[in-house]
Amino acid sequence: MGIWAAFYNPDKRFQPHEDRSPEWNRGAYLVEALGHCGDCHTPRNLGQALDNRRKFAGTSFSGWRIYNITPDAVSGIGSWSDDELAEYLRSGHAAGHGSAGGPMAEEVAASSSNLTSGDLHAMATYLRSVPAIRTRDLPAVKTEPASDSPKLTQTAVDPRGREIFEGACASCHGWSGISLVTSSATLTGNRAVNDRSRMNVVQIILAGERTHTAEGLVLMPAFGDAYSDTEIAAVANYVTARFGAAPAQLTAKDVARLRQLSSN
Repeated sequence: MGIWAAFYNPDKRFQPHEDRSPEWNRGAYLVEALGHCGDCHTPRNLGQALDNRRKFAGTSFSGWRIYNITPDAVSGIGSWSDDELAEYLRSGHAAGHGSAGGPMAEEVAASSSNLTSGDLHAMATYLRSVPAIRTRDLPAVKTEPASDSPKLTQTAVDPRGREIFEGACASCHGWSGISLVTSSATLTGNRAVNDRSRMNVVQIILAGERTHTAEGLVLMPAFGDAYSDTEIAAVANYVTARFGAAPAQLTAKDVARLRQLSSN
């Protein structure tokens, strides 16, 4: 560990940058030191140290996709306002951008939800200043709602996906992707449904989510025991084809692999 630390972990305290504003320095301290956001959002190199050549460009672990938080306008947070970023870190939800799930939901509940508004806006200020990096397999999110009519969007989509969505999902998420129940259930604009990997969509279907919001407790039931891998692949493909911008086809083997990764 001593040799590893000599290469990758210099024993230095955070030092404010005199040429930056107090808000920027506060944000840098919260993001880099106290919040250690890079531990999740930055990929690792062969030595399992953070690969800062792709700082905050996103990665994956335990079956979850950890998204790009650089100011890239397509695959990162470049289209988010500072208020939207602060609200997402405070509540785990930002209107038009979706809700946190999995590890990020845990981080919000245990950490960033307890920060002040000034702290959250300082974090946004710092994140705006890091170099923008494009994640090539993440397209710009689809921001237009789908049709209110319950019909297939693509003939190639397994019809079982539509049947499962109609029976288990539409009452909360809506056929258009705009939820009439709670804004936290709106799928339009959500990064996960525009992600070709479909990892986070599958994990949320498998494990569900419980989030405390200003509207009260928002509960997404877990369907991992209710449906087979084939059925979960079908509904994940349907959801992402209907509401997303990146068509792809998950298989039952893909879902089985994600089940295993999340249980490890």
